[in-house]
Amino acid sequence: MAAKRRVAVIGAGITLFRRRLLEEGRELSYEAAKMALDSAGITLKDVDTVVTGTAPDAFDGIHMKSEYLLEGAGAIKKPHVRVFIGGATGVFTPIAGWWHVASGLSDICLCVAEEKMSPHQPHPQKAFWTIFHHSLERPLGVNLLWIFALEMNRYMHSYGIRKEQIARVAVKNKRNALDHPCAQLAGNITVDDVLNSEVIAWPVNRLDVSPPSDGAAAVILASERVAKKLTDNPVWIAGVGWNLDTAYWTNRDLKYPLYLEKAAKQAYKMAGIENPRKQVHVAEVYDPFTYKELHHMEGLQLCGRGEAPKLLEDGVTERDGDLPVNPSGGLLGVGNPIAAAGMMKVCEIFWQLRGEAGRRQVRRDVEVGLCQAWGDLMQASSVLVMKR
Repeated sequence: MAAKRRVAVIGAGITLFRRRLLEEGRELSYEAAKMALDSAGITLKDVDTVVTGTAPDAFDGIHMKSEYLLEGAGAIKKPHVRVFIGGATGVFTPIAGWWHVASGLSDICLCVAEEKMSPHQPHPQKAFWTIFHHSLERPLGVNLLWIFALEMNRYMHSYGIRKEQIARVAVKNKRNALDHPCAQLAGNITVDDVLNSEVIAWPVNRLDVSPPSDGAAAVILASERVAKKLTDNPVWIAGVGWNLDTAYWTNRDLKYPLYLEKAAKQAYKMAGIENPRKQVHVAEVYDPFTYKELHHMEGLQLCGRGEAPKLLEDGVTERDGDLPVNPSGGLLGVGNPIAAAGMMKVCEIFWQLRGEAGRRQVRRDVEVGLCQAWGDLMQASSVLVMKR
């Protein structure tokens, strides 16, 4: 896959991630977009196109939510498209922006991802219930936590992984989030804290799960010609990939995310990466559950199948490790406003590669970063490779 033009990320911004923020979705979109524009040193008048990403309309309780967000996202009287592939939306939003700029359609594209989960009562999980098959699955009372528990159990059983090993993800990410100014659930916790927290659906405990959140995040993409005029420190989009597997999750072996492997290989091929474990220097992978960070590391080819827990135990994925994973604190620590959570990871890799991540900055020199998101019925993933 060869792009017509090189595309750079030149600005980024994120709001607080919180439960029950008072701001409306369009206000959150405005705040994130304004921060991204200010960081790039441009105004909305300079933007050619706008891409928005947001998950189910049911969260905000507004039909045709993209139209509702137009004003806040800066898309009035501008070409606009909304993308939505569940949790994978956040990283797919800048991918959609990338093809607008790479194709020559646009020189500057504003990409905004927003989610406000709190209006949905009694809990956002009720909105997810509608994605299950009306006759085969809904009568079972299934929800996402229920099927993720099945996936976690299958992953543990297949590779002999213990819950104690997986709990370390929550310990690492919540500790990392202590350095994030937007974090919702940062904290110093222990493995025992995770194991002794309420069991939601075995083997998933409460501290294995990221929180429902409100928030927004945005990035500015620019063509090479424009980017070099606006900044001396652009971050280039080197590779993009996405893949969608069947919705029939009962027909797949849940121990390994094959759909993510396919998405990653697409992005790696475009970026010229042949050995991800050696050539990727920092990664922000999607971690709505503790086990998913490990699961996704394996799908991303950052280690072999069943090997991610050992890298975690050996300190490889710490901020000062050889392959830092989720130095931001991830969804488990910063929060999980679905689409905005994935976009947060794009912002974090942008700041890492520019050396602007503050106390979250990893210790090693970084030239190549990766961000990834995952969604729908354990079937979709989007991958973005960025280079300094």
